[in-house]
Amino acid sequence: MICLDKIEGSDSVQFDRLWRNGRLATLARQRPGAGLVERGAIGVAEGRIVFAGAEADLPAGAGAREVFDLEGRLLTPGLIDCHTHLVFGGERSGEFEMRLAGADYRSIARDGGGILSTVRATRAATAEELAVSALGRLRCLLAEGVTTVEIKSGYGLDLATELRMLRVARALGRQHPVEVATTLLAAHAVPADRDRAAYLDLVIGKLIPQAVREGLADAVDGYCEAIAFTPAEIRRVFEAARSAGLPVKLHADQLSDCGGAALAAELRALSADHLEWTNPEGVAALARAGTVAVLLPGAFYSLKEHRPPPVEELRRSGVRMAVATDCNPGTSPLLSILTALNLAAVQFGLTIEECLAGVTREAAHALGRAREIGTLEAGKRADFAIWDVERPAELVYWIGRNPLYKRIWRGE
Repeated sequence: MICLDKIEGSDSVQFDRLWRNGRLATLARQRPGAGLVERGAIGVAEGRIVFAGAEADLPAGAGAREVFDLEGRLLTPGLIDCHTHLVFGGERSGEFEMRLAGADYRSIARDGGGILSTVRATRAATAEELAVSALGRLRCLLAEGVTTVEIKSGYGLDLATELRMLRVARALGRQHPVEVATTLLAAHAVPADRDRAAYLDLVIGKLIPQAVREGLADAVDGYCEAIAFTPAEIRRVFEAARSAGLPVKLHADQLSDCGGAALAAELRALSADHLEWTNPEGVAALARAGTVAVLLPGAFYSLKEHRPPPVEELRRSGVRMAVATDCNPGTSPLLSILTALNLAAVQFGLTIEECLAGVTREAAHALGRAREIGTLEAGKRADFAIWDVERPAELVYWIGRNPLYKRIWRGE
């Protein structure tokens, strides 16, 4: 990519930086498919997009302090990983071996493994240790063009550790060129050292209020499943979250049909995630509520599941579909958003355009940030990725190849 320094013959400077001679996949809804603009340009000022469109439509006399020749490269919105568990202690490769030998996720969890295994390791880790390990994982995502990532708590299951996880996640966003959305997932599992009812009281009465007071959480999540929490328990947690001014998200219908999708829709959740067992009534409820379906093909692959989410029904009903890594130590040790796209296409049948929208425009909706990020449109933050590919399909097609040329965050 060549820097041309400045547009010659222009007395006025309208852009801080201008990228020209590229192919823009804008993902704007008013354009068909991926919103492709041939021979496109994108102009940025003060960290926001001022112009994104055909180079021929640049305003007369437009100038820029710096001009870059994209040399025909593809430019997309910065990728958004809208469901991760990046902050945790330890690892669970031993459970991976157990599953290869025939054990299933439910039996491992019942025997004290699964989430509770990571809880023990996370409680024992210092904030510095959690930050160092999480940063290594975060860098893998940034290297593939991710500019926004959601990070959940949920491996502390006590007041001190849940808050420590959220503080680490917040610090990652302050110290590195990435936007971090934090989610309180205290309703992830029942801790082994506390009564179920007492733990829910702790989450509702202390954890949510404290997270709000410290400004540590952007949303509250829960795991609605037979091995986790019932719909009635999740309802209590979510009502407390909404009363505290926090939006909600839900791990729904991953292992069984618990009515999670319908519950998420009823409570106007930003997203319902997993959805392998969601029934038609749940899909219809998501459509009415405008709740985003977040598909997590890494977990589906790792757990060798056989029942995919009802993608055709979601598509037919007009439900927004996002795609995420679900990076976690047990059920989705996936550190590649590009691999997640390939898995979503091959396993779930998403189209190329649905995959790309799933990690840009629809992922932004899943985080409640669609006004700021997710498409290449004037007014949005100047977060985008430049790729050494000829066709958008290459971002989904390759397995193990990273064609990222340059990642731009806030216009730099």
